[in-house]
Amino acid sequence: MNLMDESRLLDEVSRELNGGGDRQQKATGVVKAIRQVGTYRWVGLYEVTQEEIVNLAFDGPGAPAHPRFPVTQGLSGAAVASRETIGVGDVREDTRYLTAFSSTRSEIIVPVLDRAGQKVVGTLDVESEQVDAFSEEDRAALERCAAIVAGLFEE
Repeated sequence: MNLMDESRLLDEVSRELNGGGDRQQKATGVVKAIRQVGTYRWVGLYEVTQEEIVNLAFDGPGAPAHPRFPVTQGLSGAAVASRETIGVGDVREDTRYLTAFSSTRSEIIVPVLDRAGQKVVGTLDVESEQVDAFSEEDRAALERCAAIVAGLFEE
């Protein structure tokens, strides 16, 4: 992702969050904007509770295979535990991967931290059918999106 695309992405995500509508509408707008601007195959936004990771919204070719799962499972669970972005170039080689679509090859999970930066309140899940689909630029842009999206979890 180049800087111009990243700027457009951040503008679109901010516009969705600051626009009208309830939390669900905003979450849906955010994932749609990320998917379209980033040209990703599937994007999901999840809320993290003490016990579960629960899908709030998604955009892509189908609903998540795991709309809710224990906070200790999957790549999302690893991202929550470490409070760091987890990127996997080929999910077939990572036992933590919870199969969502048989065609998924790459996945990146970005934790959404509360405004104080202390607690993981959500995750941004982006998937691709290509191996090694996510660059360092993608990672940086998605991490900036996650920082913007944090406001959605304060409502």
